[in-house]
Amino acid sequence: MTQADPDADPTPVRSPRSRGPIQYKGEDLDAARGPGLGCFRFQLIVLAILIVFTQLSAMWHWPEWVSAVLLFAVVGLLLVTGQTIVFLLRLVAADRRSRRRPLASGSKTVGELEDEETRPSVDDANREA
Repeated sequence: MTQADPDADPTPVRSPRSRGPIQYKGEDLDAARGPGLGCFRFQLIVLAILIVFTQLSAMWHWPEWVSAVLLFAVVGLLLVTGQTIVFLLRLVAADRRSRRRPLASGSKTVGELEDEETRPSVDDANREA
């Protein structure tokens, strides 16, 4: 039985990221389709109102079924709001794939550092020639 090197890096090797557009359900991710930021804000406002009224309904001794309906509405809206934020984060990730440099940054971005690692350097090309 061979022993593994204790100093070896246990992190698995990542496959290189594709440079193409992000795929969503088999198609290119389109920012114009799906819920927008306005929809998400509306969901958050309704969620905040429902959370407040759910607790007030118990304090004001409303019928138990009303409190239960409000509670289930809060849970359902939490699920919908969570899915909306995941979709919006995918849009942000798709937009950032262009690897724009921040205006006031003097250092390289993470994407530029990753590109340097995957690109053969000029010295390596000269050695091969």
